[in-house]
Amino acid sequence: MRVTVVGCSGSYPGPDSPASCYVVEHDDDSGRTWRVLLDLGSGALGALQRYVDPLAVDAVFLSHLHPDHCADLCGYHVLRRYHPEGPQPRLPVWGPVGTADRMAAAYGMPADPGMTGEFEFGEHGAPVGIGPMTVEPVAVVHPVPAFGFRVRAGGRTLAYSGDTGPCSGLDELAAGADLLLAEASFRAGDPNPPDLHLTGADCGRAAASGDVGRLVLTHVPPWFDPESAVAEAKEHFSGDIALAVAGAVYQV
Repeated sequence: MRVTVVGCSGSYPGPDSPASCYVVEHDDDSGRTWRVLLDLGSGALGALQRYVDPLAVDAVFLSHLHPDHCADLCGYHVLRRYHPEGPQPRLPVWGPVGTADRMAAAYGMPADPGMTGEFEFGEHGAPVGIGPMTVEPVAVVHPVPAFGFRVRAGGRTLAYSGDTGPCSGLDELAAGADLLLAEASFRAGDPNPPDLHLTGADCGRAAASGDVGRLVLTHVPPWFDPESAVAEAKEHFSGDIALAVAGAVYQV
């Protein structure tokens, strides 16, 4: 699998990156490339076009319904509905309960039909197969219903935390992952509210207990120095640690 960081800025777009969006790609035995998006946050649709044709995406998986993870589905609806090549086939979009209604409301549309002409909405539950990839949602803790994802293909596993505080779901996501893409929005030592976000130290502990192959820190808000998250993680995890930047590509 290949993971391209489209956006990695925490909570809102920063000067160097949109908010959360990651392209995960894997080729099947025929050589056909399958692509899924993990999140499509504020500002991500514009940047996405630098890396892939938005019409060549096979599915979208939304971790939760905060705008920095889902807002650009509104623009994606316009792209697919009014494209000069004509309306595009309905695209699978998986999210928490209520995703279809929330996205319709975000664009000022009635819930029926909302965006259902462009997207085939599904609710997170059982693992979903997209070509050679399997995407498994795992519930995590956050102020709204939220999920991380384990994406498996070719005997390899990518784990994406979404937004979460430390919890058993995070441990389940990390267990044995070849690459853990984990948000590091908070700093250790600050008076952080519970069940909201991770510190770099939390990410390091999760990577160590899960025996992950590589830790990539993401979703650092623009007001923090991301290198501090890396330093925190290194105190708890002795393996390979990278800091996500827009445009980076990782092999899983």
